[in-house]
Amino acid sequence: MRPIAVFTTVGSQDDARAMARALVERELAACAQICAIESFYVWDGTLQHDPEWRILFKTTDERYAEVEAAIRELHGYELPAIHAVAFEHVFTPYGEWVAAHSTGSRKP
Repeated sequence: MRPIAVFTTVGSQDDARAMARALVERELAACAQICAIESFYVWDGTLQHDPEWRILFKTTDERYAEVEAAIRELHGYELPAIHAVAFEHVFTPYGEWVAAHSTGSRKP
């Protein structure tokens, strides 16, 4: 199982906390990290500038489809940003912990 980081952004800290908690409680992610960001983007032909909250979920590539589905289910945006990157290098015990806590097996 290869560890990955799945990212999304939401409009409030409360939304970020609720989504982070839900995916960790469902054991879809080993952990979630939240940080405040500032976003510039074009939506409906207009430049937008908004505060947002980025959530990084640590999970495995095997769980990506379930993580994406859960994010879509809980997300308030019409078109949520959801993307993932694989961990190119990872401390082996940490990678094992991510895998164990993203599958419901609760090992290390």
